[in-house]
Amino acid sequence: MGANNGKQSGSEGKGSSSISSDLSSSTDQTSTKAPKNAATSEDSDLSMRTLSTPSPALILPPHLHPLSPLLPLSAPFNSSSSTSSSETVAMVHATSTPPFFSATHSRRRATRDHHQGASVPIDLLPDQIFLDVFARLPTNQLCRCARVCRRWYNLAWDPRLWRSIRLTGDVLHVDRALRVLTRRLCQDTPNVCLMLETLVASGCRRLTDRGLLTVAQCCPELRRLEVAGCYNVSNDAVFEVVSRCPNLEHLDVSGCCKVTCISLTREVSLKLSPMHGQQISIRYLDMTDCLALEDEGLHTIAAHCTQLTHLYLRRCMRLTDEGLRYLVIYCPAVRELSVSDCRYVSDFGLREIAKLEGRLRYLSVAHCGKITDVGVRYVAKYCSRLRYLNARGCEGLTDHGLEYLAKSCPKLKSLDIGKCPLVSDAGLELLALNCFNLKRLSLKSCESITGRGLQVVAANCFDLQLLNVQDCDAPLDALRFVKRHCKRCVIEHTNPAFF
Repeated sequence: MGANNGKQSGSEGKGSSSISSDLSSSTDQTSTKAPKNAATSEDSDLSMRTLSTPSPALILPPHLHPLSPLLPLSAPFNSSSSTSSSETVAMVHATSTPPFFSATHSRRRATRDHHQGASVPIDLLPDQIFLDVFARLPTNQLCRCARVCRRWYNLAWDPRLWRSIRLTGDVLHVDRALRVLTRRLCQDTPNVCLMLETLVASGCRRLTDRGLLTVAQCCPELRRLEVAGCYNVSNDAVFEVVSRCPNLEHLDVSGCCKVTCISLTREVSLKLSPMHGQQISIRYLDMTDCLALEDEGLHTIAAHCTQLTHLYLRRCMRLTDEGLRYLVIYCPAVRELSVSDCRYVSDFGLREIAKLEGRLRYLSVAHCGKITDVGVRYVAKYCSRLRYLNARGCEGLTDHGLEYLAKSCPKLKSLDIGKCPLVSDAGLELLALNCFNLKRLSLKSCESITGRGLQVVAANCFDLQLLNVQDCDAPLDALRFVKRHCKRCVIEHTNPAFF
C-alpha cells in the first residue's frame, strides 16, 4: 500500500512542479503512510499542492518548526520525521496524504459542516482582502499560508506578493531556500524571475556564494540586496550579482569580511564597449566592517560605481587619505559618507572630502584620531549645506573648529563632539548663537563643558530634541533650565538628582 502511494505521488509531482525532482533524493526519509480509507481523487489534489509548494521548513529553522496555527490540525508528524536532521526536515513531503492532517478527518468535518449548514466565515472574504493580509506577512509565513488550501495556494503565489524575500536565522539553510523559491517563482517565466526586486538575508550565516549565484542567474530585476553579517559571501558572488542585475541600487555587505571590492565580472567587462563604459548603478553601498578593504579596492569601487550617493566605510581600518582621493574623483554625487574608526584618515583626507562641496549632507569621522581643526575647517568652508557631523573621539578638535562650523554651516542639525576634551563653553556658545536649527547635540565626556554653555544652548536652540551630557560636569540647575526651555528635548545624563 505504502509503495503504491509513493509511486502515485511521484508521478503527480513530476507533472505539477519541478521542485520535487530536485529534492527527491531525500523524500524517502520524511514520507508518511496514507490511511487506508483515503480517497484517491482527494489524495491527488492534496499531493499536487504539497509538492508544488516550498515547505515552511525551508524557511524556518528545524527547532522552530511547529505545526501551522492557521490550520485545524489533527495528526502530528510521526517519530521518524520529528527526529530527522535539519537537512531532512527541510525537504518537501512527497506523499499521497498531506503531513498536516489526514484526508479522512477533512472529509468527515466537511460532511458534518454540510449537514449542520455551517460555513467558515474566512472563506467569504474577497481575494483582495487576502492579498492585503498576505502582503504584510514575512516570507516564511507566506509559505505556510500557501499550504492551507488550493485557494490560498493560488493567492499566496500571486506575483505581486513576491517583490521581496526576507530570510532570517543562523541555522536556516538559505542556499536551498533561495533555490526552491526562485524555481517556484520562475514557473510562469522559465529560468527568470521578473518580479523579485528585494532580497534581505542579513544575519543568515549559512548563506554562501552558491545562493547568491542562484539569485544572480534568475533575478535580473533585483534592486536591493542586503546580506549583512554573511561572512561566507566573497567577491565572486558579489561580482556576479552586480553584473547580472543592472538595476541594483542598494547593496549592504557589511560584515562580509571576504568582500574586498565591487566590480563587474571579467566576461561582462569585455563585452561592454568603451563608449558604454563599465559603470554599476549602485547608489547605496554599506561596507562596514569589511576589514580587508584597502585603497586599491576603494579605487575600483569608485571607478565602477560612479552614481554613489550613500557610502559607509565604518571600521575599514586599512583605508587612508589616498582612497578618499579616488572616491572624490569618480563619485562627485556622494551625499552621505562615513569613515568612522578609519584611523589612518587625517586632515588631508578631509581636504579631499571637502571637494564634494554643497552636495555633502552627512559626514562621520568618529574616532579618527588624526583629525584636527584644520580638517574641520576645510569641510566647514566648502560644505556649507552640511546637516550631520559626527566627530566623536577626535581629540584634536577645539573651540576653533566649532567656530568654523558655526559660521559656515548654519543649517547644521546634528552634531556629535563627545570625548573631545578641548571643547569648552566658548565654542559651545558660538555654535548655539549661529546654528538655531540644531536638533541633536552630544557632549558626552566633554570635561570642559559646564552649566553656562548648556544654558546658552537651551536659550537659542528651541527645537533641540536630544542632548547627551553623560559624564559631563552638568549641574542640576542647568539641566532644569534646558528642560524648561526645550520642552521636547530628551536629556541623557548621569546626574542621579535629575529626573
